[in-house]
Amino acid sequence: MQNVAIRVQNLTKMYKLYDKPTDRLVESLGLSKKKCYKEHYALNGINMVVNQGETVGIIGTNGSGKSTILKIITGVLTPTSGNVEINGRISALLELGAGFNMEYTGLENVYLNGTMIGFSREEIDEKIDAILEFADIGEFIPQPVKTYSSGMFVRLAFAVAINIEPEILIVDEALSVGDVFFQAKCYRKFEEFKKMGKTILFVSHDLASVNKYCDRVILLNKGIKVDEGSPKVIIDIYKKILVNQYDENENKGNNESNGKINENNTLKHKSDDSTEIKLYKEMMQQNPNVIKYGSGIAEIIDFAVLDQNGQPTNTIESGADNTVLMKVKFNRKINNPIFAYTIKDVLGVELVGTNTMYEQVNTGTVNPGDIREVKFRQKWNLQNGDFLLSLGCTGYENGEFVVYSRLYDVCCLSVFTDRNFVGKWNANSEVSYS
Repeated sequence: MQNVAIRVQNLTKMYKLYDKPTDRLVESLGLSKKKCYKEHYALNGINMVVNQGETVGIIGTNGSGKSTILKIITGVLTPTSGNVEINGRISALLELGAGFNMEYTGLENVYLNGTMIGFSREEIDEKIDAILEFADIGEFIPQPVKTYSSGMFVRLAFAVAINIEPEILIVDEALSVGDVFFQAKCYRKFEEFKKMGKTILFVSHDLASVNKYCDRVILLNKGIKVDEGSPKVIIDIYKKILVNQYDENENKGNNESNGKINENNTLKHKSDDSTEIKLYKEMMQQNPNVIKYGSGIAEIIDFAVLDQNGQPTNTIESGADNTVLMKVKFNRKINNPIFAYTIKDVLGVELVGTNTMYEQVNTGTVNPGDIREVKFRQKWNLQNGDFLLSLGCTGYENGEFVVYSRLYDVCCLSVFTDRNFVGKWNANSEVSYS
């Protein structure tokens, strides 16, 4: 049986929300017998165990309680009720730079933070070279941190936290700091911790990193623990929550509410005629600021990315079968419309894409009121990370290229893979050596 590094029992954090400042004053003075506040539970009855040497991820939407539970574990916040047991020295990457004195120099802050963590000056002296080398801010180290750029500030804070060799490392969205080279250094350090058998509690919205690094994942939603298990299983549940398709009663046979997914990927909406309408896009996490443009001759009315099981998803396993689906409604007669998609990285670089013209698909003639569905089936051998999907329906009229309808960066796709390679695309190389 593994030794327990972190044990959380019935953890609850409740905040009092007041409509007006005077309500807080009235309550503090005891001038009213009735409750002057609303109760908001950031955490409600959370139980979890992290074993020594385990890497456990915590995921959930904004406001689910992820950061709150980490702050309670590290002693930054006090719980309303419940217990937390810690066995081992903790280093936490929460709000980087918390505890820094802006008037102190970088070097003075290193010693200040080390002392706060529990190290003696002699112990910090032994680690100071490694900390400064990792931070790599050169001549700025003897300057007050108030003169630092935001990038230098987080580099130093990260270097202090990561180089004290803790028994338990707690990370809250803190691996992607600084430039791309410093980020790579941070991830290498993180991997070193795993190989050393350190206990890691990891909170991130980066599902690819969660899948790659975590042995087990805990899912929170609105302050409640939804489930825990293997990364892939829990990420799949999380995807349903993101698109408001998670039914907490689905295992209880309760399918009576509107908008639940049936086995045919169809949303059933109760209506007088009991019609079924496929709304794939409603099951996708969409970009609220998507750019839409085009002549209006056609309109993209529905879309999705489907996984190998035909389920709409924003999370793709690299190299696995997937399908880009698009439905277009036409408002005028058109000959040979072209349907297309592209995948870009967050910098806007197009990585892959295709269209029905390149694939030599004869789309024929469409008439006003026609709705056409196109599916692109493929395998994206992409690197871990987030990517953007764009869709379009175009064509040629009198030799001129015309955009009928385009959805630019309509949604984000998170790709995960266990395989390491250089760049954005896996070449699937087969290597012989003699």
